[in-house]
Amino acid sequence: MAYRHSPAWLPLLLMSLVSLLTLTCATVRSSFNYAAEPDPRKQEYELGPADIVRVTVWHNAELSGDAIVRPDGTITLPLIGDLRAAGRTPPQLRAEIAERLKTFVKDEAAIVTVAVSTVNSYRFTVAGHVERQGAYTSTHYVTVSEAIVLAGGPNRYANPEQIVIIRADKKAGKPRRIPIDYPRILTGQFPEQDIPVTTGDIVYVP
Repeated sequence: MAYRHSPAWLPLLLMSLVSLLTLTCATVRSSFNYAAEPDPRKQEYELGPADIVRVTVWHNAELSGDAIVRPDGTITLPLIGDLRAAGRTPPQLRAEIAERLKTFVKDEAAIVTVAVSTVNSYRFTVAGHVERQGAYTSTHYVTVSEAIVLAGGPNRYANPEQIVIIRADKKAGKPRRIPIDYPRILTGQFPEQDIPVTTGDIVYVP
């Protein structure tokens, strides 16, 4: 088979396309409103499956104890039985427990407290060209740069300027993509892009 030389203009065309793609991605990043993304560190913690809560009913040790949030999002408590916990904050859960206990506990002085003893539901995925891709958990919220570090950082095949966070959008009913320029986060040029990773996020390193 005869070998054909590439036209002289082809390298210039390819360079132009790469430059255009880079410019387009940079434009998307510069126009993205990172400040509008939720910061779970500034909000009341929402319980999720596998979290463990400690319920204490003052002067009622038999009604107190630990409860694990099951995969269906519920917990089981003495007398009360099953109640929804996932997606609710500890104060919201405490209010319902106190209300439902009124049927069984006549002591008006009975005080209910709910505390999160173990966080297990905070899970996210780091995929693509990183040293250790997979699902990760943490007992505290991490930023996108910290998540990438947990995965060993980008490998030699990575394009760290084109990282995206794939995040579920309940309103739109489909995932959305958040562009991240990792090198410029590290250099301090785009600190606003180092947003917290939320439960269920996928950090994809192309």
